[in-house]
Amino acid sequence: MLHPSIPGWVLVPIAPHTLSNRPIVLSDAAEVAVEVVSGRDVSANFDMQSLASLLHGDRILVKRSEHCVRFLHPLGWNYFATLRKKLRWNEGGS
Repeated sequence: MLHPSIPGWVLVPIAPHTLSNRPIVLSDAAEVAVEVVSGRDVSANFDMQSLASLLHGDRILVKRSEHCVRFLHPLGWNYFATLRKKLRWNEGGS
């Protein structure tokens, strides 16, 4: 989890094959290049958009967009209250 006021992003491996593959927090100025070095039927998915037919040597550059977005919340909205509810932090017991 990354607080909304922190200028950064999180790179998260999906279904990693080893326990050493962990999420990492990156600066919002960071750029990540992913290069296909082996495998077959390689594809990449970003926010439900699929890039198919990647070949050996293909590179994908991921960086912050030049465009900004503003999220609107109802009056009284609280980031930590939302986390507490969704993650059930307020429930006791064992």
